[in-house]
Amino acid sequence: MDKDDWLLSTVEEAIDPLEEIVDPHHHLWDFPAGTYLLPELHLDTGSGHNVVQTVFVECGAGYRNDGPEHLRPVGEIEFVRQQAEKSVEVQGAEIAGIVGFADLTRGNSVEEVLAAQDAVGGGKFRGIRHANAWDESDQIRESHTKPPPGLLGHDDFREGFAKLGQMGFTFDAWMFHPQVEELVDLVAAVPETPVVLDHLGGPLGIGPYVGVRDDVRSVLRPALEALAEHEQVMVKVGGIGMSIYGVGLNRLPVAPSSEHVADLWSEDIRHCVETFGPDRCMFESNFPVDKQGCSYTVLFNAFQRIADEAGWSPSERAQLFAGSARRFYQLDF
Repeated sequence: MDKDDWLLSTVEEAIDPLEEIVDPHHHLWDFPAGTYLLPELHLDTGSGHNVVQTVFVECGAGYRNDGPEHLRPVGEIEFVRQQAEKSVEVQGAEIAGIVGFADLTRGNSVEEVLAAQDAVGGGKFRGIRHANAWDESDQIRESHTKPPPGLLGHDDFREGFAKLGQMGFTFDAWMFHPQVEELVDLVAAVPETPVVLDHLGGPLGIGPYVGVRDDVRSVLRPALEALAEHEQVMVKVGGIGMSIYGVGLNRLPVAPSSEHVADLWSEDIRHCVETFGPDRCMFESNFPVDKQGCSYTVLFNAFQRIADEAGWSPSERAQLFAGSARRFYQLDF
């Protein structure tokens, strides 16, 4: 079955179509394998929920084809700024923040790249993600940045990470669950840089992690609890549609319902929110990557179901669905 037809096999209305949402994590690209630009984003964010702002996170799109290698990611900021400008000219969610990529192993000299990204960002550049997702199993594909093991502990990386914070920018952390302890060490050593951990900390469920979800939790949860001791760190609650998490949404004969998604993820999401507090957690779509697991409406319905089940107050929900993201990325509204 075609992926779009599969997603349409389960259609839901938004549970709460008025609840304000800031989606702090999505991608845009125009690759030979597929296109996801403003029209596709607006089709998803406009599918029933009240999504008013979004934040783009780097994915290697729009890089410059020439010039110094380290400055080529500046092209992604230019590309997304153009999409962001269009987003305020038409009805739909505004792309209010842009997170790019810069190689932090350049140490203090990464300042040149960050300044160039800020200069072309139209006031929307907020920080960078230098993904370090890596696992010793050859069944787990590494990040697109091709990181070496232990990257967050390298002196040159830490120097660049410190420079990022000194310049007033943020860091998105994308890693797999066995690596979260490395992030704990980093933020303890360099506490001045604001950090948001992506996708619940990367709880893998493929390769050697198939069928051992409780073992994964036994590694991840203590690391998250240690990370929560550092007030400069927030967490993005999402990534739950990705096939690497091993819950099998993409293998269902029909697309899952929000009840199904909520049942699978409620325990882990509630632990995260209880550990960090609602004012340091933010619900994210991770679209179109998470589209392999469910539709946008189903995803945010699942988040709303979990919030209902947890009994979070209106003020706590306001932080989870919009306030935490708006504050972390300093989004104007």
